Amino acid sequence: LPALALLGLEAPAAEREAAEAEAALYFSGNRLLAGSEPAAHCYCGHQFGSFAGQLGDGAAMYLGEVLGPRGERWEIQLKGAGLTPFSRQADGRKVLRSSIREFLCSEAMFHLGIPTTRAGTCVTSDSKVVRDVFYDGNPKSERCTVVLRIASTFIRFGSFEIFKPTDEYTGRKGPSVNRNDIRIQMLDYVISTFYPEIQEAYSDNSIQRNAAFFKEITKRTARLVAEWQCVGFCHGVLNTDNMSIVGLTIDYGPFGFMDRYDPEHICNGSDNTGRYAYNKQPEICKWNLGKLAEALVPELPLEISELILEEEYDAEFEKHYLQKMRKKLGLIQLELEEDNKLVSELLETMHLTGGDFTNTFYLLSSFSVDSDPSKLEDFLEELTSQCASVEELKVAFKPQMDPR
Repeated sequence: LPALALLGLEAPAAEREAAEAEAALYFSGNRLLAGSEPAAHCYCGHQFGSFAGQLGDGAAMYLGEVLGPRGERWEIQLKGAGLTPFSRQADGRKVLRSSIREFLCSEAMFHLGIPTTRAGTCVTSDSKVVRDVFYDGNPKSERCTVVLRIASTFIRFGSFEIFKPTDEYTGRKGPSVNRNDIRIQMLDYVISTFYPEIQEAYSDNSIQRNAAFFKEITKRTARLVAEWQCVGFCHGVLNTDNMSIVGLTIDYGPFGFMDRYDPEHICNGSDNTGRYAYNKQPEICKWNLGKLAEALVPELPLEISELILEEEYDAEFEKHYLQKMRKKLGLIQLELEEDNKLVSELLETMHLTGGDFTNTFYLLSSFSVDSDPSKLEDFLEELTSQCASVEELKVAFKPQMDPR
């Protein structure tokens, strides 16, 4: 309901049942909203480090923009409503299992204070599709489900990669290669709509304006990934087509929150090399920004964007990460040089003992600094109860290499 309220959709309790039935018609894709012009978005992307060429909204359908009651502009999108021009070999459908995950996680991230797309509705159908749930060759019928996604925009880094010339490794190219007119139009749209203060400040110099925009998205992305690291969130598929041009968490595919603290935790079963492991997320997001920089040439020369990336990204990430970790540890009154060391030593201890990431911080919040020293033993007992057993640690630290 709070997400739907952004669109001005609210109903008195007495009318809620009728309103929900009507909403189900519109947000399942069975009835078209007045003034809506549905479209699927074309983009490209670097997937697992290689340029994949043309991709696009294979399961998502853009319905249009809504001007909310506060004058904010929201894009609304149905995910799982069926075929689009970019569905490739798929059917454009999503199932209840993955839809509930997306719905819950995007709302949970919002309430954790992390920039994200929102979820408004989840409509389940009587029709079914066949999916191999565990990828073990035992497919099952599952009910189709459609999620209403809400965001200021769903434009991605990959949206700008449609101009990419032939890639030297994969031989693929973007569908709009040599169309700099479209790149200019897209940049003008993104900056004037979502970064109006930058547009205003540099209206007479496009290079300076584009540099200021790139600096801002670099800092937003660094802060976003710092937020993820602080709650143990693993995105799972940090391809360039899953990176938001306004710094939101988008596309909840195979994501996960860490339980036992393991810096090398991989939440995506198809990530064989661990490219998108938890501890790699900051450097991968920086790499993705480098690909965005390449996609903005010639509107922003590479020597300018690369300098911005080197000067801004790591510094912004480290600053935001440490600020957030200080808050998690209750270090509010006083900031010391060695706070960084304290954080890394705590994480190292959690790694060696197999401590639960979320529960360890949660338990720390229950410890009173003024408490009776005799109660310290009880507290430490609670804390160690969140650590893994020796048997669990033997499994966790088992060498990954072939024993030969």
